[in-house]
Amino acid sequence: MRAEELKGHLDALLLAALEDGPRHGYAVIEALRQATGGRLELPTGTIYPALRRLEQAGLITGSWSVVAGRRRRDYQLTPGGARALSGKRSAWRDFSATISAALEGRPCPEPA
Repeated sequence: MRAEELKGHLDALLLAALEDGPRHGYAVIEALRQATGGRLELPTGTIYPALRRLEQAGLITGSWSVVAGRRRRDYQLTPGGARALSGKRSAWRDFSATISAALEGRPCPEPA
């Protein structure tokens, strides 16, 4: 799946990847790859700017660490990020139910 297909959903995916605890950028990419059975291969050029944007928005925090002599930035969900993720999940459920109903020719369920 290409990164451009994820427009509007990338932030939710990144927040979800950080829900279980802090991760550095490459670990976020790997978590998304594993969670999707390898179907989601996001380039670092997509992930890192989005992580910086989420950090500037106060949804995640970042801190530097050194591992095996290499500096890396670790990211962690903030309480505001957890609330944003909850809202994004709810919006996704409504959106996907609506689109599925339209594509499958069935009635759309009532919003949650």
